[in-house]
Amino acid sequence: MSIVDAHHHLWDPAVRPYPWMTGPAAPLRRRFGTDDLAATLTGTDVTATVVVQAVADAGETRDLLDVAADDANPVTGVVGWADLTAPDVDDTLAHPSLAGVRHQTHDEADPRWLLRPDVRRGLAALRDRGLPFDLLIRGREVPAALELARAEPRLQLVVDHAAKPAIASGDWSGWLAGLTELATFPQVSCKISGLVTEADPARWREQGVVRYARQVIDLFGPDRTMFGSDWPVCTLAASYADVLDVALDATRQLTDTDQQAVLADTARRVYFQRRKPCT
Repeated sequence: MSIVDAHHHLWDPAVRPYPWMTGPAAPLRRRFGTDDLAATLTGTDVTATVVVQAVADAGETRDLLDVAADDANPVTGVVGWADLTAPDVDDTLAHPSLAGVRHQTHDEADPRWLLRPDVRRGLAALRDRGLPFDLLIRGREVPAALELARAEPRLQLVVDHAAKPAIASGDWSGWLAGLTELATFPQVSCKISGLVTEADPARWREQGVVRYARQVIDLFGPDRTMFGSDWPVCTLAASYADVLDVALDATRQLTDTDQQAVLADTARRVYFQRRKPCT
């Protein structure tokens, strides 16, 4: 089986600051480079990856694009950051390894940030280039995401980390209601990623992380669900092998074709159909 990891990170805090690496995330404040990634993927069936921005910094995106341009590593595409409000945002979207754009929407003070006219102009530029936008949202931002999906049927949207359910506190019904609505829009896909760190790090197995992943697959179907490790953030709670096992467990009852869709084919279609070929 060939697996595409549709969501991981690379960074070096000595090059640029990552302000969110404080408190429980402080152990992540060190370099994670392609050598670390290669060591982590050894012994797995992961043959290609998508590296995702971790700070609102165009310089980080340029560095990640340089990584993706090097065939010596498995990074095939970049979901980078771009200032969607910039008048020249379209000029930043032409790189062949740019697979999509993400903004840390859940950190914005305005829960309706996605609907601001200047942001909508930037999202329209993504739509016109056929590039997806990754939605980093929690429940607070779901209503705006729904309004965006309704207004932009040709903009491919990807929900990161299953909209971050509060697994540690046992959230289910509120999370499920919002995600169920998002799943009604055919241009919206969802990643089963980042779940172990939404649970209690010491009890994520007992808290039913696999149940949340299976629910995502039930809502979106295999053709709109994709696996992402969220490495190295996942290491705050679990190993890379652990999060891969979550995905394998969640897809175990699917047909081979549907399991392959979740583990690779959906990511290929969403991120690579007009980008660097993914083997």
